[in-house]
Amino acid sequence: MTLNSASVPWRIRASHVSNVISQSRSYSAPVEGAIPAGKAKYVPKAGNYPKGFSVSGTYVGVKASNKRFPDLALLTSETPASAAAVFTQNIFQAAPVTLSKDALQKTSGEGIRSVIINAGCANAVTGQGGLEDAKSMAATVNQSQPNPTPNGTLVMSTGVIGQRLPIQKILDSIPKAISNQSNTHDAWLTTARSICTTDTFPKLLSRSFTLPSSPSTTYAIAGMTKGAGMIHPNMATLLGVLCTDAPIPARTLRPLLTHAVERSFNAISVDGSTSTNDTLAILANGAAGGKVIDSPTSEDGQAMQQVLTEFTQELSQLVVRDGEGATKFVRVRIINSPSFTDTKKIASSVARDPLVKTALYGKDANWGRILCAIGYTPDLAPGTVVPERTSVSFVPVDGSEKLKLVVNGEPETVDEKRAAQILRDEDLEILVDLGGGADGKGTKEASYWFCDFSHEYVTINGDYRT
Repeated sequence: MTLNSASVPWRIRASHVSNVISQSRSYSAPVEGAIPAGKAKYVPKAGNYPKGFSVSGTYVGVKASNKRFPDLALLTSETPASAAAVFTQNIFQAAPVTLSKDALQKTSGEGIRSVIINAGCANAVTGQGGLEDAKSMAATVNQSQPNPTPNGTLVMSTGVIGQRLPIQKILDSIPKAISNQSNTHDAWLTTARSICTTDTFPKLLSRSFTLPSSPSTTYAIAGMTKGAGMIHPNMATLLGVLCTDAPIPARTLRPLLTHAVERSFNAISVDGSTSTNDTLAILANGAAGGKVIDSPTSEDGQAMQQVLTEFTQELSQLVVRDGEGATKFVRVRIINSPSFTDTKKIASSVARDPLVKTALYGKDANWGRILCAIGYTPDLAPGTVVPERTSVSFVPVDGSEKLKLVVNGEPETVDEKRAAQILRDEDLEILVDLGGGADGKGTKEASYWFCDFSHEYVTINGDYRT
């Protein structure tokens, strides 16, 4: 199996806005479409896109303040595709979530042709009227397809909760969205931009890969996601769509996606908030040919699982790198634990703790906050965390020796100068070694990726609706 990347710029300009104390705010949301200089490196310059898909990003003006940027995305397979998706666990599920879940249930994930996404309005907590709006979006796209089927389109929405869509503007724009569709890199990048809200850059990845049964066949996978705030998913991400030309039926896609998401989109956090609209969908149309992957446990299935897990991890981490107001990208890695489930709970506890996040923003090596977050993790099996076996370290990104903070429950004499130097970097790993738990035999590990909390996060969310 091989996995190759290629990447293309969108509009890239330095964007620095001063706050009230004249500090550089290079992590602010886009000003007139600009991408902060520090984020430009995450925007691809070219791509390897799957055969048989076409995409577009079209301006509608869903949110009144948006006067010119695309805010309606449409992705279509030339032939009926297999599909799977994971959705938010928030009780207040948005209308498009309800519709898309129903479509996948009625079709068993087969025969899906399109995904349509609007930004600027979440169509959440909008009652029956909101559900009818989502249905009309799907129906309009369905009718544009040859031999249309009633459940061939998935719908996603993102933006402000509790407001109705300007549905007629959206419906009137769908024909243009269809005519704009293409499989060029620029089309994919514009489509990724069209699902953004407070994102500072479009999040798009593509990869080529091979599978054991068809080593001479090159497959491709592409994915886009959006999100910068309200990120602590309990399923996937705010929004995301993956497309591949590999031949994978829905019955195989579902477990592959679930496994990958548990180790990627369900292992990121910006602010600990789980959205009403979280949806991650994958479409596979088999356009590249080759042997059908009929089981996740087959040789091809296991190879595809590795491709999909690595791909979703990289894609999901772009959301953290674009966290609202974020200045740090942090991985907390918990090792030598008795169980994966409890390990992930601990990682999540550290990742969402506001005191840990603010200490990192202040470049303060306050390891006591990390231990505190570990210690209050709920519902752990007895013997998972044993204080006298627990160690915490900072792992620098430059490959130099880790900085030990706590070893077997005993505090180390910390070199504060070196700690400050490590915390000046954008990237950081926090390593927590549980020493195998009570019996010393635990070997499980799990990671979470998260960012810090800054003044900018409050500024962005204080006036989000406007």
